[in-house]
Amino acid sequence: MLSLCWALPALADDLAKPELEFIFKAFVTLDPPQELGDTKYGKRRIIGINGGTFAGPKMKGVVLDGGADWQTVRADGTADLVAKYSLKTDDGYVIYIQNSGIRTAAPEVLAKLAKGEDVPSSQYYMRTAATLEVNEDSPYAWLNKSVIISTGRRNADSVELDFYRVK
Repeated sequence: MLSLCWALPALADDLAKPELEFIFKAFVTLDPPQELGDTKYGKRRIIGINGGTFAGPKMKGVVLDGGADWQTVRADGTADLVAKYSLKTDDGYVIYIQNSGIRTAAPEVLAKLAKGEDVPSSQYYMRTAATLEVNEDSPYAWLNKSVIISTGRRNADSVELDFYRVK
């Protein structure tokens, strides 16, 4: 019988343990969903992003109009999220965000969210991985070289997201 034991080499030190550094909180205002209906991949909807604000210890500004969240809702109600939009800092830099993740919960919680009811974020799982891009000569160029995650809350006509850099 073939043994699948792996011998690990002796290491001089342990791998760095990831920590989270809060970057900013975003309040993103949304258009009503455009329902495409059932497609070969699931129920599709597009939700336009029409503005908002963001603020954190190192930056603040506005969410620009013109982005969207392209969602695919699975048979179990889980939403696959893919949002693309831009921020503009108070000092004039535009930051592009591509944010992908999921929102899932028990069926009764998802039904409340679908009706636009307020649901505590502790009752569902909404997490994303974000890629941020900004001018390399800006004071925010460190975003281009960072792994960023977020946690969120869905409201009737907005979403609230806390963004963290993985250190």
